[in-house]
Amino acid sequence: MATFGAASTATHNPNKSIEVIQPPSDSVSSLSFSPKANLLIATSWDNQVRCWELTRSGTTVNSVPKASVSHDQPVLCSAWKDDGTTVFSGGCDKQVKMWPLLSGGQPTTVAMHDAPIKEVAWIPEMNVLVTGSWDKTLKYWDLRQSTPVHSQSLPDRCYSFSVRHPLMVVGTADRNLIVYNLQNPQSEFKRITSPLKYQTRCVAAFPDQQGFLVGSIEGRVGVHHLDDSLQSKNFTFKCHREGSEIYSVNALNFHPVHHTFATAGSDGTFNFWDKDSKQRLKAMLKCGQPITCSAFNNDGSIYAYSGCYDWSKGAENHNPATAKTYIFLHLPVDSDVKGRPRTSTNNRK
Repeated sequence: MATFGAASTATHNPNKSIEVIQPPSDSVSSLSFSPKANLLIATSWDNQVRCWELTRSGTTVNSVPKASVSHDQPVLCSAWKDDGTTVFSGGCDKQVKMWPLLSGGQPTTVAMHDAPIKEVAWIPEMNVLVTGSWDKTLKYWDLRQSTPVHSQSLPDRCYSFSVRHPLMVVGTADRNLIVYNLQNPQSEFKRITSPLKYQTRCVAAFPDQQGFLVGSIEGRVGVHHLDDSLQSKNFTFKCHREGSEIYSVNALNFHPVHHTFATAGSDGTFNFWDKDSKQRLKAMLKCGQPITCSAFNNDGSIYAYSGCYDWSKGAENHNPATAKTYIFLHLPVDSDVKGRPRTSTNNRK
């Protein structure tokens, strides 16, 4: 797998995106927008959870650091409560902290695992928190209790999950994709071997809960429908490749309004796609560093992404003192993210 070193100031922002001020001092592991306001959370390998308040005026966005809290070890994931008051974060210290951000309260530990926690999500329809860990379990937490209300064994370590109630899709090591109907979370609805040949990096449930996307380290995305009668609509496509160089797909995000989606990868690019017409809507210019994670805000008017080291060459090739970390804000125009009718020639790379 190819990757980049530290970015030069001339090449790190070719798309003229807006830089978030006071970014983390080490690589960003997750980005999460509040469902109620333009508040952006970033978790990072410097053990921090940071929040910025974003204010948009036309084509400019001002970012103001609002608050931050610490974990004891690198933080890997984050999620908001549906009312926008509270942030959850988990990571290598094997715990999830609940941070009552809007009330100014201190974080408290609400979930524990036996290994690092890779994913966290709040499920408002169930009033529970779900966590996925490298200890090969999912756990569901009622925040009024100190023990999980349910623990679900996984075939391997949890690498990624995505929830669109009642659909939940979990990607684990060894290319397992486990589908749950959250109306019966104690049993698997379906287990699928990934249509991609190499390690899963990210999954994203369709907004209509009829299927999911999966991205892998081989610069490829799979589009999978759950209904057996729609299997002919499943396909995979190549992206985040340049000649013989192949880069990981690190993030998949559906647009909250148009239901098209963005991919972001270790080649330092992000692209917008329409799965229904099988078209790439917009290809952005390459940044000087890998993009490790990304997120849309609640109305899809801001797309946040991180430019930083992606660990593909190991800790020995990373020096956070010299490898600057960036968080960028891109303001997509409708023509970049709105679906188009299918044409006879697919605009796929």
